[in-house]
Amino acid sequence: MVAAEVAENNIASASSGSLYIMRHGRTDWNVLKKLQGRTDIPLNDEGRAMTQNARTEYQDIHFDVCYCSPLVRATETARIFLEGREIPLIIDNRLIEMSFGIYEGMENSFKDAQSPMHTFFYDPEHYIAKDGAESFASLFARTGEFLREVAEPEIKNGKQILIIGHGAMNSSIICQVKKIPLAHFWEAGIENCKLKKLI
Repeated sequence: MVAAEVAENNIASASSGSLYIMRHGRTDWNVLKKLQGRTDIPLNDEGRAMTQNARTEYQDIHFDVCYCSPLVRATETARIFLEGREIPLIIDNRLIEMSFGIYEGMENSFKDAQSPMHTFFYDPEHYIAKDGAESFASLFARTGEFLREVAEPEIKNGKQILIIGHGAMNSSIICQVKKIPLAHFWEAGIENCKLKKLI
């Protein structure tokens, strides 16, 4: 199902604008290798400094609008990154990070071969969401809807779009735009505060 959703997305065709994506700055839970998911963890001082550096590094790239996850680590990144620019910042709940259910806040859960998080990171094609976690099908459905309903029309109208989000959510956007299969989901990932141009 997810592979079909990826294959059916044609956002990159007939576009005249651009689409950029960035992951939020670092948090204390990133440092501790804790899964954050929907847990609303703020940036730490390093994350704020990273975002300020990114603002300088990418200051010459034009954006018409920024769409952002509602979680504080993303919104704080967006506000620091866009400081001094007259760029609208629009929160869209479809860009929220995946929920990892009871596994949020656990350190190194991906190292436990018996944990579904191990499958999530090392064999995403066979990941089965449980214990309150979100499925890949759900993730791709909501981010695919955002691409079709929001990003695609704006890009076709020549707009330069920026998305600021999260590791898994961003990867789902990248996979759909670049038609990357779920088996290679994590190869689409980007580091904190690095900007990637998709279109």
